[in-house]
Amino acid sequence: MSIRHGLLALLERGPRYGSQLRTEFESRTGSTWPLNVGQVYTTLARLERDGLVAPGGEDSAGHTLYAITDTGRSELREWYERPVDRANPPRDELSIKLAMAVGAPGVDIRAVIQSQRHATIRAMQDYTRLKATALAAIESGQSRERDDVAWLLVLEQLIFQTEAEARWLDHCESRLVRLSLPADGRAAAPEPHQAEPPHADEDSGATAPAPSPATTATARPRTARTRRG
Repeated sequence: MSIRHGLLALLERGPRYGSQLRTEFESRTGSTWPLNVGQVYTTLARLERDGLVAPGGEDSAGHTLYAITDTGRSELREWYERPVDRANPPRDELSIKLAMAVGAPGVDIRAVIQSQRHATIRAMQDYTRLKATALAAIESGQSRERDDVAWLLVLEQLIFQTEAEARWLDHCESRLVRLSLPADGRAAAPEPHQAEPPHADEDSGATAPAPSPATTATARPRTARTRRG
């Protein structure tokens, strides 16, 4: 999450002070990415250094306000228009854990997967309940529309993310089952959706790849029946 650009987006709506920015950021994202005041003021200092924000006086309570500059608005527009870069994906703890667990002595990787699957499904159920609550608030009109719609979008992204994680865990378990077969068993067992090897086309004279012994054994009876017909 780009805290830098998130703060710029909030400042575009008007001058804010640090604690106010933290509260609005967490409200907009449903506290999914909590911030502390120190993070906010450190980021504001960097934004000021880069000419993206500037001090904007004080409010009635003596809080120092920050305002976005024209350079900051240009930076924000570019951020909105620029796709998120996936060339260097963030490190994912679950991926690292499973990668390290493969072949690790004394580690039952299937138990690791099963434990994570339970946790992922629980998280998905929690997000789904929160989504139902957010939708009810929006549809009843008893909500701060902008923040609740933003929170709904974040929740739906989290739901999609956990659904994808659950599917990936299923895939990992299936992959491990296949890789744990004995070498001769793997050679004899076809893939679940493997197509039947192609046969030579006698009319066109095309040459097909040589069938495996198992394919030849099953193909001969069909050939014999065809000739009798």
